[in-house]
Amino acid sequence: MKRYRDIAGDGGSNIAGQVAAQQARLRARLDPIRYVLAVVSGKGGVGKSSVTANLAVAFAADGWRVGVLDADLNGPSMAKMLGVRGRTLTFGTDGVEPPRGAAGVAVMSMDLLLPSDDAPLTWQAPTQDEAHTWRGGMEASALREFLADTAWGALDVLLLDLPPGAERLATVASLVPRLAGTVVVTIPSAVSHLVVRKSITVAAQTGAPVLGLVENMAGMFPGPPVEQLATDAGVPVLGRVPFDPELARAADAGEPFATAAPDRAAARALRGIATAVRTALERGR
Repeated sequence: MKRYRDIAGDGGSNIAGQVAAQQARLRARLDPIRYVLAVVSGKGGVGKSSVTANLAVAFAADGWRVGVLDADLNGPSMAKMLGVRGRTLTFGTDGVEPPRGAAGVAVMSMDLLLPSDDAPLTWQAPTQDEAHTWRGGMEASALREFLADTAWGALDVLLLDLPPGAERLATVASLVPRLAGTVVVTIPSAVSHLVVRKSITVAAQTGAPVLGLVENMAGMFPGPPVEQLATDAGVPVLGRVPFDPELARAADAGEPFATAAPDRAAARALRGIATAVRTALERGR
């Protein structure tokens, strides 16, 4: 049996070569995409995925070619919200073909790969003590494969819907070195502001510009003004989305609210936020 000192290089596994090839494939995938935009919060339950879906459809309605990667591997929701849940993935010569949802938005999500509604995503670590480290490494690897193996084609914007946890942005930034910016979602709550402030700090550390804050569920309950958080963090407010129960119903039906109910105040706010984000991206903020 060989010992570590008997193995030269990578022991013939060509791991370094495989990683280099995947990185090259990832760069080639991202080259035809003008902007890669992360939507983050750090705090769960603020409606970040709903904001992502509606931004995507609003961009597409304005003529942009749009893709969405659901980076929440354990709680994916983009396929449901954009109306592609249950679609069968097809494999072409250029990779996995993402199904097209509302307004023609291309969607890739772990939800399209799980075998059943109640099937959880599990990571098998060698020992329980290693589970956290193993999970983080496997998540990064899975996201890299989603980005590199999906035939996104030429897009104006690819939105990344990140799961809760401020550290997730650092992982994505390491995979996408030319991240065009981040949109940070919060609600009128001191607890949310506390956690979201950490996400803004992480974004600054990664070098990805924070395009601004979105206050979701505005008016649902009293809380500190989003303007105070924006002032403290030194970032602009992109807009406030008033609470509307119909928005959740539209998400359940796979019909993004921004276009499904264009005359409602929340839909108008979401389209206004999309316009502000697009302007910030094009100005290179």
